[in-house]
Amino acid sequence: MARRKKPSGANGCAVVGIAVAGVMVLIVRFVAAHPVASLVGGAVVLGATIYGSVLWHRKQAREARQAWQLEFTRSQEIARYHSMAPGEFEHALAFLCSRDGCSQATVTGRAGDLGADVTAYAPDGRKVVLQAKRYGSTSKVTGPDLQRFGGTCFTVHGARVAAVVTTSTFTKQAQQYAAHHGIRLLDGPGLAAWAGRTGPAPWH
Repeated sequence: MARRKKPSGANGCAVVGIAVAGVMVLIVRFVAAHPVASLVGGAVVLGATIYGSVLWHRKQAREARQAWQLEFTRSQEIARYHSMAPGEFEHALAFLCSRDGCSQATVTGRAGDLGADVTAYAPDGRKVVLQAKRYGSTSKVTGPDLQRFGGTCFTVHGARVAAVVTTSTFTKQAQQYAAHHGIRLLDGPGLAAWAGRTGPAPWH
């Protein structure tokens, strides 16, 4: 028995064309029979379309404005921390710890501190050890920086939460080391978010 031939693409297009033409005929007939209702319905559809478009554009503009304001606020925060001396930066981090509920926030950064610049106790009792890196925007915290801190933060300082906070960024090697050893990282935007209460503290 010979198999039936499958409809070709041309036949399929013809069927669709006939269906569309049929719908258009029905629409034309409806408009001819009910001109007022068609006019009102068309106006409603057009108005709803325009209104929806206006709302969408307003939403887009509002979100863009909010994003710009957030970025501007964070850049102002970062500029403020960049202007600090290293010791002032450490005290600023201790202040943020205290502000957000930590107890015994202490600046311990000094010669021979073995990487612990700020220590505190989180609201749930965990010991937090922070290393402060007030670097310029062109200087990144490197893998060796993290390795030195990682060698002491848990074993020497007894940290339950160890974090490096910088005004700059981290190299890929530093990020990999931190992820492997459970060290938390806050870069410039992360610090700005913490300070501005729009992002988490290091112990969260």
